[in-house]
Amino acid sequence: MTFKQLKENRIIRILSNKYVIILILFVVWMGFFDENSFMNHRELDQEIDKLEDANEYYKEQIEEDQKIIDNLNDPDSLEKYAREEYKMKRKNEDIYIIEYDTVEED
Repeated sequence: MTFKQLKENRIIRILSNKYVIILILFVVWMGFFDENSFMNHRELDQEIDKLEDANEYYKEQIEEDQKIIDNLNDPDSLEKYAREEYKMKRKNEDIYIIEYDTVEED
């Protein structure tokens, strides 16, 4: 195929148009090299998703902690929580902590 025949090819004529070349260069530049490129947007979107997941997790933790705090307003539940979590006791009372050994089987 000679240069003249190659030049007459429809696809080559379209691709050799200066406006098409400029458009292709612009798309490549904006897609990969620019500060606001597609790649940067994709990374930032992934980071936003992670932060939204973390935000949801912490909101759930706040709700659970708020339920515990509301439950601790009752003196009986406060005493139960103090005994279970902090091993507290009343005067003249003995506490025995029983721990079970767990045997792992192969």
